[in-house]
Amino acid sequence: MNEQNGSLIQMIGVGKVFLTDEVETHALADVHLEIARGDYIAIAGPSGCGKSTLLSIMGLLDTPTSGQYIIGDTPAEKLSASERAKLRNRAIGFVFQNFNLIGDLTVYENVELPLVYRDMAPRDRRERVRASLEKVGMEHRSNHYPAQLSGGQQQRVAVARALVGRPLILLADEPTGNLDSRNGESVMVLLDELHREGATICMVTHDPRFAHHAKRSVHLFDGRIVDESTVAAAS
Repeated sequence: MNEQNGSLIQMIGVGKVFLTDEVETHALADVHLEIARGDYIAIAGPSGCGKSTLLSIMGLLDTPTSGQYIIGDTPAEKLSASERAKLRNRAIGFVFQNFNLIGDLTVYENVELPLVYRDMAPRDRRERVRASLEKVGMEHRSNHYPAQLSGGQQQRVAVARALVGRPLILLADEPTGNLDSRNGESVMVLLDELHREGATICMVTHDPRFAHHAKRSVHLFDGRIVDESTVAAAS
């Protein structure tokens, strides 16, 4: 965590340009964003406005073309590829719209995988996985495979996998996008509970109903932040 200003994440004038067939696409332009430990922020805006690009940079999956991204007290541009991968594994938990569970691994094995990459001892892994599945109410499904679960259950497993490494921040990219309204609301209630327990969450969503679960809402349009407001979190 940055000792100077208390920020967990800082984006300073971040821009992203994609070059394809000599055509420049400006996905992000001059983005200034700060997230403190314990924040719950929603990134909202229409399709194609740069939300997922912003989250990819925040999750160290992509790099900005201009500006600076600082996570904790570490400027991302100073990291090598291996250092970025190591920091991503330890500091960031991802929840994706399509769940991204591995079909031939059990629920337990899917959640355990990030810890395997850390070379954590099996006994420690078992305790972490058990606690993470219990937190999302899926411990009783640990021996099932993703295909045996509903969409809502798969997303809960994805949240457990994101939490198991005890990340600094949870990044959720349209976490309700492939769910019906009932399961979508159930996942949002889970995120609310995690935030109340101290989790830092940044969520991309196009649905204003779900954006209002967050404490802060940032609205993107054509790659720029055009509005930022504080909203009432759901009870």
